[in-house]
Amino acid sequence: MRYRTILFTGILLSLFTIIGASLVAYTFENTKARIAANERAALLRNLHVLVPPDSHTNDLFRDVIEVRDPTLLGRRDPVQVYRARRDGEPVALVLTPEAPDGYSGAVRLLVGIDPEGTLIGVRVLSHRETPGLGDAIEAERSDWILDFTGRSLGDPPAAQWRVRRDGGVFDQFTGATVTPRAVVNAVRKSLIYFEQHRDKLFAPPTEPE
Repeated sequence: MRYRTILFTGILLSLFTIIGASLVAYTFENTKARIAANERAALLRNLHVLVPPDSHTNDLFRDVIEVRDPTLLGRRDPVQVYRARRDGEPVALVLTPEAPDGYSGAVRLLVGIDPEGTLIGVRVLSHRETPGLGDAIEAERSDWILDFTGRSLGDPPAAQWRVRRDGGVFDQFTGATVTPRAVVNAVRKSLIYFEQHRDKLFAPPTEPE
C-alpha cells in the first residue's frame, strides 16, 4: 500500500511538471511573436524620429546591413546599419553602436548621419542609468542629446569632442559626468567609422527595395 502511494504521488508530480512546462512553453511561443512585433514597432518609431517617413522611399528594415568594429562601434556583436534612400539615392543612415563605458553599463544608441558626414540626430535605445541623474541622456528627459544634431568630425574640432569638464564643448550633468562622456565618445567614434567606410555603408542594396 505504501509503495502504491509513493508511486501515485510520483506520477502526479510528474504530470504537474509536464503540464506546467507545457503551459510555460505555450505562453512563450504565443507571446514571442508579439514581443518581437512590439520591439520592431518601437525601433521603427525611433528610426523615423531621425529619418522621417517622407524623407525616403525605401523600406528601412529591408535596406539594412551588419558591420563589425568593436573599437569604433563599441560592441563585438554585429551592428545594424539602416540605410534611407529616396528614389535610389542615399538620404541618410542610422548606426546602432554602443557606448560600453556608461556609469551603469552599456548605452545603446541610434546615430543618424547624412551622406556628407553630418549628424542628423542621436537617440538612446536602451541604458541602465540612474533615474533622475544619468537618464538625462534620453530626449524625453532633457535636451542634452539634441546638441549632437548638425555636428560633424570638424564641428567641433577633434580636440573639443569632449564634455566641458575635459575641455570640450558638450555639457555634462550635475553629479554625472561618466555617462555623457561615454556617449560623446561613442558618437565621435561612429562618425570616424562612417568616414572610413562611407562607400561601403551607402553601397546599393543586394536585393530590390
